[in-house]
Amino acid sequence: CNLRCIYCMPEEGVQHVERSLILQEEEILRICRVMAELGIRKIKLTGGEPLVRPRMPQLVEKLKNMPGIEKVTLTTNGVFLKDQMSDFARARLDGLNISLDTLDASVYRQLTRRDEIEAVRRGLRTAIQKGRMQIKINCVPVLGIEEQKLLEVAELAKNHNVHVRFIEMMPIGMGTQFAFVKEDALKHALEEAFGTFTPCGDVAGNGPCHYFAVPGFQGRIGFISAVSHKFCSECNRIRLTSEGFLKTCLQYDNGVELKTILRGGGTDEDLRRAIGQALAEKPKGHSFEKKTEFTDREHRGMSQIGG
Repeated sequence: CNLRCIYCMPEEGVQHVERSLILQEEEILRICRVMAELGIRKIKLTGGEPLVRPRMPQLVEKLKNMPGIEKVTLTTNGVFLKDQMSDFARARLDGLNISLDTLDASVYRQLTRRDEIEAVRRGLRTAIQKGRMQIKINCVPVLGIEEQKLLEVAELAKNHNVHVRFIEMMPIGMGTQFAFVKEDALKHALEEAFGTFTPCGDVAGNGPCHYFAVPGFQGRIGFISAVSHKFCSECNRIRLTSEGFLKTCLQYDNGVELKTILRGGGTDEDLRRAIGQALAEKPKGHSFEKKTEFTDREHRGMSQIGG
């Protein structure tokens, strides 16, 4: 990633992965093709920061043309978005999530340890101007940083046809060092500023976010609250890391290594069996609310597992 957000990555000493250990484009496509044959219909490209990887628009285009795949979306911090937005539009990207925790330049610098807010603003403006895909803003409230100005972030959904989602800090990696802002407290503060929130159902996504209509807003306000509003019983996500490990739950290291199958001469049937085994062993739910240490708990940071 090209940022160093305080709840995600250390400022210095990041351990980089050798390029040879990261899945190549054709390996990603092969796994996705097998997944599509097994019934996966929607793919989200995330990171770290996916736009630091070359040929991302071309990967989107190939996934969009893959039989069985109905939707391809992407999550980015927006720093490199402006120059690639036209390519993503041509590739028919279906949706774009932009991670943006504040609009204040000094707070952005404090949170990300980088001075890139203007680049993100340019990327967001360009994405809005294209107007061909659903745009969502992902904001992680950080308890204790009043200057984060969450009302300003929420107003992006008032002034533009974008959805703003507030995501509770998850106790994974460096996120364990921060207390999270509970959904109910934040929703109360937002309602005091903007008026009554009206639940509007699953209007904008395929996963755990629940959305509200707000008086005078073009877009919606949403909440993804893995800690205070546990949604494990409805979880429909699996995650493939850049190194080829298929994770079935963020909190645990459960899953299966697919890269060894790819590079060891394994067949598509071998991949299908391994994927089926991982899904059969998918945990029933996380235990973020418990302080107990588990032997199978994920100890890597979010940037390393695709957060």
